[in-house]
Amino acid sequence: MAEKNNITFEEAMEKLEQIVERLEEGDVPLEESIELFQQGMALSKVCHSKLQNIEKKMDTIMKDNGDAAPFIIQEEDQ
Repeated sequence: MAEKNNITFEEAMEKLEQIVERLEEGDVPLEESIELFQQGMALSKVCHSKLQNIEKKMDTIMKDNGDAAPFIIQEEDQ
């Protein structure tokens, strides 16, 4: 699993898409299907973790003076 932490989000998504395509073919032996499913779940966790890290970084923005401030979306009044 250590190597999966060094993979980029894009690489993980690409591998996950390949696994899904392979499983959707329907002619995968049971043992291989289980292995592919496990690999897919591990890649899914990697993607989820990377997205959470990005969300945390996006919670703050830098102001013009270099100070960090919480990022707040203000809805327009109609």
